[in-house]
Amino acid sequence: MLQIKGKVRYSRDDLRSDVLGGVTAGVVGLPLALAFGEGSGLGAVAGLYAAVSMGLFAALFGGTQTLVSGPTAPMTVAVSVIVATQVDSLTEVFAIAIMAGVLQILLGALRLGRFIAYTPYSVISGFMSGVGIIIILSQTLPFGGTSVVEGGPLGAIRAWPDLFGDLNLQAVVIGAVTLAVSIFWPSRLRRYLPATLAALIAGTLLSVAWGGDTPIIGDVPQGFPEIALPAFSVDLLGRAVQPAITLALLGSINTLLTSLMADSMTRTQHDSDRELIGQGIGNVATGFIAGMPSAGITVLTGANIRAGARTRVSAVLCAGILLAILLGLGRFLEVIPHAALAAILMRISWDIIDWRFLTRIRQIQREHLVVMGATLALTVFVDLLTAVAVGLVVAGMVGARRFELFQMDRAVSVPLLDQTFLYADVDLFDLDDDVDMFAARTGMVGLKGNFTVASSRRMIKALSQDIGEHEVVILDFSETQYIDDSAALVVEQMIDVARAEDTECIVMGLQGAPEETLQSLNVLRHIPADHIVEDLDGAREVAKRLLDA
Repeated sequence: MLQIKGKVRYSRDDLRSDVLGGVTAGVVGLPLALAFGEGSGLGAVAGLYAAVSMGLFAALFGGTQTLVSGPTAPMTVAVSVIVATQVDSLTEVFAIAIMAGVLQILLGALRLGRFIAYTPYSVISGFMSGVGIIIILSQTLPFGGTSVVEGGPLGAIRAWPDLFGDLNLQAVVIGAVTLAVSIFWPSRLRRYLPATLAALIAGTLLSVAWGGDTPIIGDVPQGFPEIALPAFSVDLLGRAVQPAITLALLGSINTLLTSLMADSMTRTQHDSDRELIGQGIGNVATGFIAGMPSAGITVLTGANIRAGARTRVSAVLCAGILLAILLGLGRFLEVIPHAALAAILMRISWDIIDWRFLTRIRQIQREHLVVMGATLALTVFVDLLTAVAVGLVVAGMVGARRFELFQMDRAVSVPLLDQTFLYADVDLFDLDDDVDMFAARTGMVGLKGNFTVASSRRMIKALSQDIGEHEVVILDFSETQYIDDSAALVVEQMIDVARAEDTECIVMGLQGAPEETLQSLNVLRHIPADHIVEDLDGAREVAKRLLDA
């Protein structure tokens, strides 16, 4: 797509590429939408409704040209927890979805999208691996012919004895065949028929041919989804705040990370804030048609781009294809067995687990491994939002530790010999005999680069002793680029230490942002104006005057 003099020109090549991408994403997305909808506890149709509505509105209003949106694994886990523990009826979930969409619109309007994308990879890895483990464990029950139970992965494990005691062998065989097809589908056929769709067809045909009592999707509404306003109440609004925040933040993180992946594949740059607004509009619209809360889909976005997609037309076409399937083939979806959908979810979840990170566990730095392990454990055993929040906090602490070491290396304290500093322009033979040529009455503390709260504590501890060893100390800011409020207060403490030791302070090279920070906090109130100089020559003249006095 070319842009000339502010106008967008859409070429035939763009259309051809977008059609290929949209068709590919639509074909691949059908089994994913059904499987994620079923896994969420809202039903397979809710996943298909979400793929249509979210895919359309997020494509039209979002900020990523090639992003495909709909049900995702993290949102599936979050919604399943909400369905099991936080609502009295399924209609309340759709009200929560609308609230989450409104929150996402606010996040975008407040221009907070760029910050959500700053999630460390160790947090992402632990989170995605935890999501994969949760789905695999929870889907063992429908794989065996029973229903998903409450309690998340631990609840599923506790239900295993009952599952093995009343195993539906027909469901197990159907699930096993579906899983095998999804794994071993020949790569030369994948360009014509995606593995997940081939697996879904195989499992469904086997179920229809076999008959029996294997649980199936059941009734699928025909025609366009009905638009209805979920019932809001004061009680619901109070209970919905926490799950709505969870869905909004989780969907935003999920989407923006997928947008970053799309940027790397297409060499473009998305608009994070506009994308959040588009996602919010999509979730609001999806809530009105009883669809599952959704986000950007990494798998479909990758398939869309690899098939040649260039613009948002591809995602709109993907949504249109899924709508056509819903309208024209809805009755054929009714016979899809739950075991087949469970098998597809298990296969997808296996790929979601970050094996690249886990297989390199011995080479990973200990700090990153701690962050990843904590995030994974909290994802599986607590909840998704807590996992991300704690993971970010731990990652921040690890990063602060790294910054502390780096910044301390940039803080320099050196003695300045009198003969090289004070008398550099004087012939040594002209000096009085009582002058100690090896004395270092002046010291210099240089702060090079950026200094933040990360290094404040250790910096004052390391530099205070050096300051007291000299009669004059020069605080050199000539190579300082940034100082935050914590580091500025450390500078104030150094000045206080110097005053307590009767050491005179000279401030050198202070300008720009560091000067604004120090002046705003009145850090230099005890430094005389003539002690603030621009360069080393000025500092030398002041030091001579102070030492002679």
